[in-house]
Amino acid sequence: MLKSTLVAVSAYLMVSAPVQAGLQVRFIEGAPKDMFVLTNTGACDVVASDVSIDLSASAGRLIFDVTGAGAGVNVFQPVDFVEGAEALQELPLVEDGQTSVDLKIQSLAAGQNIAFTVDVDDTIGQREITVSGSEIVGAVLSFKTGSEELSGVFSSDALAEVQTGTC
Repeated sequence: MLKSTLVAVSAYLMVSAPVQAGLQVRFIEGAPKDMFVLTNTGACDVVASDVSIDLSASAGRLIFDVTGAGAGVNVFQPVDFVEGAEALQELPLVEDGQTSVDLKIQSLAAGQNIAFTVDVDDTIGQREITVSGSEIVGAVLSFKTGSEELSGVFSSDALAEVQTGTC
């Protein structure tokens, strides 16, 4: 009896509760490579969407340092996708000193990641080669699909999120 009641309640909740979709981006400081991990935190696939990580409003005025001849300092690292590249329509081109990267998502399943490494430098701090969580504060995560446009701001724990409504 209890088991059938639990099954009925679970079925009711699955039908009546809207399924949420969402994205999260975490910045992970590393040496010699930093990493961005975009995770589909929702219960449904993200399809035909544009995601942008814009560092221009960050507290440390962060930039991508992808060549040895440009705006960054000391060590540089080109963009290298280490997970989820197949979810993208194409790999983005990132130039040295650029402050944003645009990801065109073809299809990213619930719970899956897109992760890439790159060197990120600050342009106003004492240690340009090391980026702290407080230096990424203010950077923006933007998400666009169809007519829906949402954004989230990176916090001092180097995390930005958007909740994209229902599936």
